[in-house]
This record gives sequence, structure tokens and C-alpha cells, in this order.
Amino acid sequence: MGNAPLQVVGAAIRRGGAILCAQRGPSKSLAGYWEFPGGKIESGETPEQALQREIKEELLCDIEVDQKICSIQQQYDFGTIELTTFLCSLTSGEPSLTEHTQLRWIPQSKLATLDWAPADRKTAQNLAMMN
Repeated sequence: MGNAPLQVVGAAIRRGGAILCAQRGPSKSLAGYWEFPGGKIESGETPEQALQREIKEELLCDIEVDQKICSIQQQYDFGTIELTTFLCSLTSGEPSLTEHTQLRWIPQSKLATLDWAPADRKTAQNLAMMN
């Protein structure tokens, strides 16, 4: 038995019919892939609290966490993660680049056209069908 998967959360922030997509910076593992921004759940946090904290740290804006989209276990060379992605909406501020290469608002139906990190692919497919 390996270690339990690392619990990670991602935010699919929706505005109008578009979702905020973030491209991983060059210093990160999986550099250049697209992802839904987010990060690790710290001990004592709910997934929703972790997501709000991570988005404030990474994108310098505030979100409301709406519904869960899906959870995916993904094996990477650095270990296994369990990524749970939530549909979110902005409550204040404007997403700012701090650690990603670029941020883009992509129409929900066009999400599958980006080169997603493996753990984020299923979420992008689910969202593209949710319209």
C-alpha cells in the first residue's frame, strides 16, 4: 500500500459562459499544461476553505464555491493526487497572474481545446458538456 493520495482542490471559476483557465509556470511540475487553479488542502481545512485560500494566494481575488464537479485520482511520477474540482464564482477582485504563465477566460464549450494537465482533463470534458 502506498501513501494516501494527496488531496487537492481546483476552482472552475465561471463568469458569463466562460471559465478561467490557468497555464502552469515554467518552474512547476507539468509546466505549460493548463489547469484549474487551486492547491493542497491543509490539515483542518474543508475543501471549500482550502480553495478560497489558494485562490486568494494565487490569483489575489475572492471566490464563492458553488457545486462540486468531480473528483479524480491521478498517478504522477511524484505521487498520487486526488483532485476535486468545484464550480466557483468571483465575489471580489479580478484574477491576477502571480505564478501562472497566463490566465484565459475560455468559453465553456471550448474547454476541451486546451492542453490540460492529466488530472484536469476529465473536469474540462465534464464542464464542456454542462453548458
